Amino acid sequence: VQLQASGGGLVQAGGSLRLSCVASGSVYSIDVMNWYRKAPGKERELVASITNSRTTNYADAVKGRFTVSLDNAKNTAYLQMNGLRPEDSAIYSCNADIRVNRNYQYNYWGKGTQVTVSS
Repeated sequence: VQLQASGGGLVQAGGSLRLSCVASGSVYSIDVMNWYRKAPGKERELVASITNSRTTNYADAVKGRFTVSLDNAKNTAYLQMNGLRPEDSAIYSCNADIRVNRNYQYNYWGKGTQVTVSS
């Protein structure tokens, strides 16, 4: 199984981006998808998560601005980011608990995508 994040880029403050994370390979189901970000000089931060029952959680810093979603049919998760701020600049990575069959679940990381917000 591989995870691939995409959709990052350079945007002005107040703008929007939508990140995608596609799971490929022997994916039976995505049980949990997490979005993390890592900015230079800061600790890695859990930004948002969603379960296959569509339960979501957000970091306080992004509540009301970011929305996480999951399309099981496409094995793809999305992170819609609105009202972007310079402090949102970071490398965003996806991390998932993926079931490869009914009995086995593993945790996977994808390579990150850079988000840069200019002031």
